[in-house]
Order: sequence, then C-alpha cells, then structure tokens
Amino acid sequence: MNKEFLIFLFFLALSSSFWLLMSLNETYEKEYCIPVTLTGVPNNTVMTGELSDTAHIVVRDKGFTLLTYSYGKKFRPLSFRFATYANTQKGKGYVPTADIQRQVLAQLYGSSKLVSMKVEHQDFFFNFGQSKRVAVKMTGKISTSQTYYLANTSISPNTVTIYAHKSLLDSISAIYTLPVNLANLRDTIHQQVELQQIRGVKVVPSTVKISLYPDILTEESVEVPITAVNMPEGKTLRTFPAKVNVRFTVGARVFRSIKPEMFRVVADYKDIEKQADEKCPLQLVKWPRNVSRARLEISQVDYLIEQ
Repeated sequence: MNKEFLIFLFFLALSSSFWLLMSLNETYEKEYCIPVTLTGVPNNTVMTGELSDTAHIVVRDKGFTLLTYSYGKKFRPLSFRFATYANTQKGKGYVPTADIQRQVLAQLYGSSKLVSMKVEHQDFFFNFGQSKRVAVKMTGKISTSQTYYLANTSISPNTVTIYAHKSLLDSISAIYTLPVNLANLRDTIHQQVELQQIRGVKVVPSTVKISLYPDILTEESVEVPITAVNMPEGKTLRTFPAKVNVRFTVGARVFRSIKPEMFRVVADYKDIEKQADEKCPLQLVKWPRNVSRARLEISQVDYLIEQ
C-alpha cells in the first residue's frame, strides 16, 4: 500500500468524520417506542381489554441527543397503577393523556421537544370472573365450483367462553369469525380462523377451526310406491304401475343415505273425481331436505277403482 493511498484514506476518514459531526449537529425528528405497563392488577381480576403496551412518541432535537436516546439513555417503561385508574363499578379504566405525557417528558432532556405522542388504547377493561358460553357463527362468502355444492360446514369448538362486564355479557348472544371468503371450492378445506374482537370482551379461545365439505351434485332417482288418499270407505284404488320414479339432484356422498321411504307420492281420490279422466294425477308431497329439484318422472298413471 503506497504512501499516497494512505494519505487519501486519512483525508477521506477525516472528511467523513467532519460531515458526520456537522450532520449530528442539525435538528431532526425521530420516533421512539416506549413500553407501557399496568401494575398492581389484583389476582382475581380478568383483563378483558388491555391498555396498549406501547407509546409511540416523536422527539425533535439535535442529532447527538437523538442518538443518545437510541443507544445510550434508554427510555424506561411508562408504569401506571391499576388502583389509580380503575373504576370497579363500571369494569373499566382510563389513563389520561396528561399522565402519559408527564412520564414521557420526565425522561427527555431539556433541549428536546415532544412533537407528538400516540397510545392506541388508553382505556382498559376488566371483570372479576363473570363469564358465559356463546355460540360461534361463521361470516364470509363461500362459493363452489360448477356442479358442486357445500354439503356441510363445521366449527370446532362451536362455542366459546366470553368474559366481560355484566352489561356487555347480557348483550352478546354469539361471537362471529373474521370473514371467510373462498371461491370455486371443490375439495374439503380445514382452516384456522380468528374470531372478531369486541373491545372490552375477552374471548377464549380466540380462534376456531372451520371445516368446509363440498360435494359433487349428481342426478339420481328412486322408485317410490303410490299411496291412495281420501278414499271412500269400501273402495280401493289400484294404479298401473304401482310405483313411479322420482328424480332429484343430490350430493354424491348424501345419495347413499337416501331411501325410497323418505319420499311420498300420493293419488288423491278427490282429484280423480274432479278430473273424470282416464288417468290418475299424482302428487309428490314429501322428499328429504337434502335433495333439490325433486320431481316425478310421470305425473299421471292408469288406475282402477275396486268396490
């Protein structure tokens, strides 16, 4: 390494140091985060809405001083006594801005100016163990692929425990999930979902498992016997055929549980009298809830009335 290069490095370091000193002598603004703690919380107290754990402050001063806050004089946590700010009748407390500001200013040098201060939640909520169980309900929009439908949805657990002040507890009948939005669903999905937070309410657990079971739609049919109704005493109705096919749309998995006795096809004697036709009109009057578009393959049959 030659002499000229060493001289160059020396002056480069010197000029850089001079530039740094000049820069640090300028006035800047810098944001700092200070921990916030609530102390002296009684053991029998359940916190249902926490005081924010961080205060965000912006300080204006010379660069040297701001550097000291970052690497030398660390900010102490802002500490507030529970008993000082808690209203046990209402189950809530509030730490005034002036009290927070006072503790911040006490830690600043005289030359420093507090430009701004932000604490997201200056209030806190609590109770002494009052709780109840409520149902969990899913929110969002689920759509399946064409020829599919949503056969089943399960939530685990389907109830949660909530802690809150009595007035809040009485007003809540269910806790809702954050929106679950899924499109073109074809396969089973298991997803952990957070529950919506209500300020002043503690929810346990705070997440649930949502399971969605899509199924492919299929066109199926079953043969169902025709039942005569409103027949006069001493008369018997015979239809030809005695059974008819009922067609319907159903999920492939569900079809295995579908039985003919879940359907009811009737021939009403009163309809026969009204029509005075050679054919007997049929009606599908009962079908399972988990099938759609249930319909008769034929709506009329031949018949014979025996005395």
